[in-house]
Amino acid sequence: MANILLVIISILVGISLQRIREFPTDAPKALNAYLIYVVLPAVSLLHISKLELSFSLLLPISVAWIVFSLSWLLFGYLGKKFDWKRNTIGCLIICGGLSNTGFVGYPIIEAIYGIEGLKIAVLVDQPGSFLVVSSLAIIVASIYGEEKMRKRDISKKMLLFPPFLFFILALLLNLLQVEIRGIVEHVLRSFSATLTPIALIAVGLQIKIRPQDIRDNFLWFGLAHKLFLIPLVIFLIYFWILGGTPGQNLIFKVSVMEAGMASMITSSIIATNFNLRPKLASLLVGIGIPLSFFTLAGWYYLLEYLR
Repeated sequence: MANILLVIISILVGISLQRIREFPTDAPKALNAYLIYVVLPAVSLLHISKLELSFSLLLPISVAWIVFSLSWLLFGYLGKKFDWKRNTIGCLIICGGLSNTGFVGYPIIEAIYGIEGLKIAVLVDQPGSFLVVSSLAIIVASIYGEEKMRKRDISKKMLLFPPFLFFILALLLNLLQVEIRGIVEHVLRSFSATLTPIALIAVGLQIKIRPQDIRDNFLWFGLAHKLFLIPLVIFLIYFWILGGTPGQNLIFKVSVMEAGMASMITSSIIATNFNLRPKLASLLVGIGIPLSFFTLAGWYYLLEYLR
């Protein structure tokens, strides 16, 4: 529960810093640059290089890929049909398609389902969410960014995006069985540990909730999609695949719960970096995380009812 408390405190710190006149107004931009160029590469090197690559347990690994693909299809279609702005479509795809399966997901899953549940959550997060955010999310951000780019330019921007570059490096280290240890591992862990507080402080700095923000239909579209529609889809798909008594299946329960987590913190970082409705992205994370505590309780009791 300490991790969840840190999430709440970090957001509140960011909101409080808005009241300090001496605090730089462009601080969120500087913090996001630090996260993009330092922290996310460190996270890639630390975790992807140590990941055990195998074909086992493909169902939990597939959660993030299904969620992001469905979000891309849905908001891509709705955006075209109703002529939404491109930066709005991109923001909704990225924030609606990336679940906070790690920092928020890990402690919640461990608290509910114990260490066996946590092992499944790691599969949802590392080869799932982390690979999606390092690849598909960057492609979407490039496509829906302010500048309309050619396919070659999109590929170039993704390949030169620091977290993706270090993801490739980490994957090579993994395949070559090069283990990161000692001082290097300690340094990477130190930088990685700053991800959540710094990212959420940046989110809090950008949360200025005004009446018109709450009335923004896109905010509620995004929250309803992420907290209700997406976990419902995973529930139905995995219920059909597993058949029999999925209520007894831990993979089924953890997959649904992880799909129902609020938007990933990194989704707000990417949206801000590519100027995809930064304010909307911050609200989807800042409001979505505390709201998800209530919606996750609903999904938990539904899953327990299947017993």
